[in-house]
Order: sequence, then structure tokens, then C-alpha cells
Amino acid sequence: MFKIGKINSLTILERSDYGLYLGVIDDTSADSPQVKHATEELGDASPTRVLLPNRYCTADMTIGSTLDVFVYNDSEDRLVATTEKPIAMVGEFAYLRVRDVNRIGAFLDWGLSKDLLVPFAEQRSRMHIDGIYLVYVYLDNATGRIAATAKIGKYLDNVPTDYKHGQAVNVLVTERTDIGWRVIVENLHRGMLYANELYDTLQSGQRLKAYVKNVRRSDGRVDLTLTAPGVGGRARSLSDTILEKLKQGDMPLTDKSSPDEIAALLHCSKKDFKRAVGMLYRERRVTIDHATGAVGLPSNNK
Repeated sequence: MFKIGKINSLTILERSDYGLYLGVIDDTSADSPQVKHATEELGDASPTRVLLPNRYCTADMTIGSTLDVFVYNDSEDRLVATTEKPIAMVGEFAYLRVRDVNRIGAFLDWGLSKDLLVPFAEQRSRMHIDGIYLVYVYLDNATGRIAATAKIGKYLDNVPTDYKHGQAVNVLVTERTDIGWRVIVENLHRGMLYANELYDTLQSGQRLKAYVKNVRRSDGRVDLTLTAPGVGGRARSLSDTILEKLKQGDMPLTDKSSPDEIAALLHCSKKDFKRAVGMLYRERRVTIDHATGAVGLPSNNK
């Protein structure tokens, strides 16, 4: 069965005037209501095949080879495949911009030629053109169509949390509070990054790697940190930031910089800065001018 709204690994079955027909070898799920509904207008294409239109086909795509494609409904409500990847897939949260609004609802730019609909009933407040909103992408099981909703609460914390202390997780930054930033963890759970542990400025819509500190027994929400676990975790995280700034040419700090200058750029203490630079120097990933204290990249790493 095709995973509508997801990336599918499909085999090229046949070439036509309109593109390539893809499918799953020995697929036995042709009777799926979703697949039947979405493919009924494909003409000679059976429910076990999906069209990859010519605009996505290249000369090196041959019969029998496998492609990773995104499967969705096109503007005529036909099931099609694309080699493009949307900003968010079914089951994921994202901040998306409104491209248009009409009598049906708001249409979001999600990186594909067909915009993503947010029906009026799924809007927390009326959406406006060029506004950016946090939404959840879902599959309407009744129609087989992909849509989005701004009423995200019902899609969070529906499965038990089984994270381990120190586990790395992917988070989406959503909202600032008095104590820190709310985040969505792995598209499943609510989490929190605390302000007193943050050394960088965050923004809504950022996607970050974070580490689990604790799962609250009271509500199952996840407390997180951006610092890697273990001895030297903070120094390692900070050293990665320093390296990135050096590569961008945005690292004016030296060993002689004041604590205020270091805090303004890296949001850390001078002690932490020197520890991170020392780690990089011992690993021969940076150079230090001992006369000026300037930190630089080795000649073979520029």
C-alpha cells in the first residue's frame, strides 16, 4: 500500500507519455479505500501504480530501478508521486506561510506545486496571507486527502514517553515563556528548554538536536537541554559553535577578550570559552596565535 503523505520506495514499472508509473512489487493492498479513491481518475493506472509526471523524470531512471518519492494528491485530486520533498509530511509539525485564502480555507506553501489546505474548521484564528503558522499535517481518512490543522493539541502526548536520560532527540522550537522555550519532541510530545541553561538565542521554527534530562511524572512532558551528556558535554557543544563561527568568518574573540564580549557573542563564560578552545586546540582543529590570542582555522581546514 502507498504511504500517502510520506516518502515511499517504489519500483519503476512502466514508461508512458505522461511519465513513469511506479509501484510496489507483489503489492497486495489494491483494495485500500484510500488508494482506490485517490487513483480512480488515473485512467489505465491500477490502484497499485502511481504516476511520476514527466517534469520529475530524468534520463537515468530505468525500468526496474527504485526511487524514493513523496506520494500525494495533485490539483485534480489524483494520486501522484514527486521527487520533491515537502517541508513537512503527514505526522509532522512545521511553521508554514499562507499563500492564499478563499472560501474553503487557507492554503499553505509546503514546498510542492499544490498548496496545503487548512480548512476554516481547523484554524485556531482566521489565517491571513503571508502569515506564518504552526500546523500539523494529517491524512483525512475519509477522503484520502492531505490537509493541515492549527489545532495541534490533540496530536501531542498521545503515546507514552519512553525516553532515556541523555537520549538525543529532534525538537521543533515553538513558543517562548517566562522560564524558557516550549518545543515539540520527535513530532510526538511537548517539551521544555529552560532559559537558564541556554547559551544561544532561539527562534520559533528552529529545528534542533536536544538531550533528555527528565520526563515529568505529573504530565509526561519532557525536560531537555542542548548540552550533550557526559563529562565535557558543554565544552563539546560550545566548541562546535566556535568552529561554525570560524568557518563563517564571524569569530572576533581571542584569549584576551573580556568576559562581557564573550558572553555577548557565545552566551557563555570566559572559563567555558577557554575550555572549549583548549579542547579544539588539542584536537588540532584550531590554531592559536600566542602573541595576540587570536583563534583561527588550520590552513587545511579553511
